[in-house]
Parts: sequence; structure tokens; C-alpha cells
Amino acid sequence: MLLGASNVFSFAPFFMWPLQFLSLATLFLLFVAHPEWNKKQVFLLGFTYAFGMMFGGVSWLLIAMTRYGGMAWPLALIALAFLAAYMSLFSAFSLLLARSLRQRWGLSNTILLLAVLPALWALFEYLRGYLMTGFPWLTLGYAHVVSPLAGLAPVLGVYGLSGVVALIAGAIGLALCSEQRLVQVSGIALVATVLVASFSLRQVAWTEVQGQPISVRLAQGNIDQGNKFNTEFIDSTLSLYRGMVTEQAADLIAVPETALPILTSQLPQDYLSDMRRYALNSGSHLFIGVAVDDGDNRYSNSVLGYSAQAANVYRYDKHHLVPFGEFVPYGFRWFVNMMKIPLGEFASPGVLQPNMQVKDQRVMPNICYEDLFGDEIAQQLRAQARTTQGAASILLNVSNLAWYGDSIAIPQHLQISQMRSLETGRPMLRSTNTGATAIINPRGEVVSQLPTLSLGTLAGQVQGMQGLTPYIRFGDSTMAGISGLALLGAYLSGRRRRSFKK
Repeated sequence: MLLGASNVFSFAPFFMWPLQFLSLATLFLLFVAHPEWNKKQVFLLGFTYAFGMMFGGVSWLLIAMTRYGGMAWPLALIALAFLAAYMSLFSAFSLLLARSLRQRWGLSNTILLLAVLPALWALFEYLRGYLMTGFPWLTLGYAHVVSPLAGLAPVLGVYGLSGVVALIAGAIGLALCSEQRLVQVSGIALVATVLVASFSLRQVAWTEVQGQPISVRLAQGNIDQGNKFNTEFIDSTLSLYRGMVTEQAADLIAVPETALPILTSQLPQDYLSDMRRYALNSGSHLFIGVAVDDGDNRYSNSVLGYSAQAANVYRYDKHHLVPFGEFVPYGFRWFVNMMKIPLGEFASPGVLQPNMQVKDQRVMPNICYEDLFGDEIAQQLRAQARTTQGAASILLNVSNLAWYGDSIAIPQHLQISQMRSLETGRPMLRSTNTGATAIINPRGEVVSQLPTLSLGTLAGQVQGMQGLTPYIRFGDSTMAGISGLALLGAYLSGRRRRSFKK
């Protein structure tokens, strides 16, 4: 469990990514060194390792449950433990399946470490990211937006990077556990080969410049979550964002997710019309985060867009909704009733939605949690590329992480956005309530950022990019295909090994 917890330091804000290789290599060595362990022992090995990482890595959820949800600490700790336990099942089952394949196919430690464990780790992380709406936080690949492996992201995506991390860990484990000099050298050579390949791919320009740069202004209102939905603060919040939007024109102006803390039907009658009028008069393009009331008890967590270039109001609706935040899973109403957080049942329009034109660029929003799902963003860009409008050249994330205070959730989420830029070869703009409001370039590098928990507007110039990276074209199917081939190779190796024994 402590070994798994140490993996948290591989991610932002610590960036100790080499620790991840050593941590995972130790786990794999424990696994291969004990072929006599039964199913329960192997399950506990994988479960406790993952539990240490998950419980420590998402402990910021306690802030939302206790400080803003009013839940008692003991109950909040139990709830966090249940979530961490659920996420840990995937790592546990990956080791259980590896144990089964080792026995069925008669696999050597070399094949286990270099093929089976990396393939299964990547596939089970993918499953964790999508089953039951998915919770892909702390996917191993996110730690490597600043590591030498970053060059692989536009090809393999974050889950493919997780598989590569497991491959390197397996190679390190092989070099440590083998007594044969040739095997030790081969393990080290494999690590060097992967790093050279990633460095070479880092030099490839998968996308190219589109049009002229645009000026952007990204608002960070720094509204305390405890006050956000308080009726006494609503007027001041609306006034604050009106002033932040209209203080200076820019090609793109964005405010965070649900920056306007009441439904569109509850806003002052002239509020949104004034925003639209400002966009028309100033030549700015506005992206406003607000909950839209469509009537008949249908609500959407949305971004509304206003510009002089379009006669109609642009609208993007959040499609990947957060369990317990934007919808209540069946059978869990009792849990929600224990908290005092205002939860809505939002509607989901589906993944594919249009982008919005901003001068020479096309901007594709996503809302908060949605940028954890890289394959869905790739799917959007792939579908848009087949239209006459073309694929978005700039990504925009609007978020509200005020639920989690000044915790590691904020730099972790920024790191996730950096991965999306690497995968797509496009800049990512982030407008958030309390942080991290930032501009990320197509290479996944943070160009500029506002201090966390500060009121301000981040201004800059952003160049849009066009073209499709391999990840946009194929999504996570590349990772799945390589993992499948690795398992097929392991099967054939095991069959050949068994035939030699006969």
C-alpha cells in the first residue's frame, strides 16, 4: 500500500516521474517472484498497491464532501475508501488475469514482464476510464507530460503511455531479477530503445499552423464554493463576471463552468442580451459557462457562445456527466441526501457537437471533467474533420474546481489538459473559477498561468493548429491493437515453450 501511495508523487505537482518506474517494477517483481501465490494473495497484491495510490491521489474529494457537503469526516473517509477500492479492483484483476495466463500458457518471467503485464495494465486502465461512466484519474501516462515519453502521446494516447510505463517497469524488473548478463543488458537496451523512439517522435510536427493567432482573455473569478450558490452573493457574482468580460475586448473571452451560478431562466432579463450586444459591438467572441433551462425539467451544463460572426447563439452542452455531481446513479439517492451539495440531473446530448468559429480559428469547448476522456475529444475532432467547417484548431476547457480548495486536484487536472494538447497537437485554453487558469501550447507546455485562488484575467496570444495526429485518427484502438498483439505473442510463446517441454 505504501509502495502504491509513493506513485502519487509521480504526478503533478511533484513531477517525480522516475519514481513511477521503480514503484511499478517492484510490484511486478513481487508478482513474478511468487508463482506459488494463490488467487487471494495475488488479488491483495494488486489491490493494496492500487488502493494506496488511489486513496492518496484523490484524497482531495474529502474537501468537497466535508467542507462543502457537510458530511461527517468518518462517513467521508468511508466513502473515499469505497471509491478507492472500486478503482483498485482493475489493477487487482489485471494481476489475477496475468496469474491465470501464466499457469494456462506456461509463460516465462520474460514474457510476463515484457508482454503480458504491460498489455493488461494498459487495457485495465482503459476499462477503469470507461466502465460505469469511468473515473480515469491517476492513469499512469499522465505523469509523463514532462518526461522523455511525451513524444509517444500523439501516437498512443495516455493509455498507450501507461502500457509503455509498464513495459519499462517490466524491463527494469527483468534486469534486476535475472542472473543472466545477456538478459540484464537486453532489459537496459529495451528501455534505451523506447526513450530514443519517444525522443524521435517528439521531433515530428503532427499538426501545422492554421490562420493567424488570436488574442484571448481567460477569467478566473475566485468565487468560494461555499458562497457560489448563496443567494446573497449571486448579484455580486453576476456583476463580477460582467465586468471581467467587458473590461477589455479580445478575440476570445471565456469564463468558467457555471460562472453564472443560476439557471438561464433565473438570470436578469437583459444579462445575456447585454453580453451578446458587447460581443457584437467589440468584435469579441464570448464563451459563457451557465446552466441552461430548456423547460420541462430539462437542464444542461452548458457553454453559450456569442460573436459578431454568427447570427445564432452557439451552444455546447456537457455530455460526459459526473456521477454524484451532475446525475445521481441508480440506487445512490441515499448517499446524495447525506450531503448538502446542490445536485442537478443534467441532460446529455451525446459526444458529437459542433465547434465555434473565432476569426481564422475554430474552438471546441469541453467542460471540467470531460477533458479526462481523450478518446471522446479525438472522436469529436475526427468527426469534425469530415465536415465542411473542419476540425477545431483550439481546445477550450472551462472548469470549477473550487470544490477541492487549494489541493493537488488543481495541478493534477492541469496535467490532464496538457496530455490532451499532446494527443491532439492543439493548444488548450483553461478558464477556471479558482485554478488552474492557463494557456497550454500544442506541445503540452504551460505557456502562462494565473496563481491558484486569485482573482484575475489571463491574457495572451494563441496560435491554432490543423491536421490530425495518429491519436485523433485512431484513438485508443492503437493501444488496444498493440496490447492484443502482445497477448497473442505471449500465447504463441507459451505454446512453443510447452511443445519443447514435451
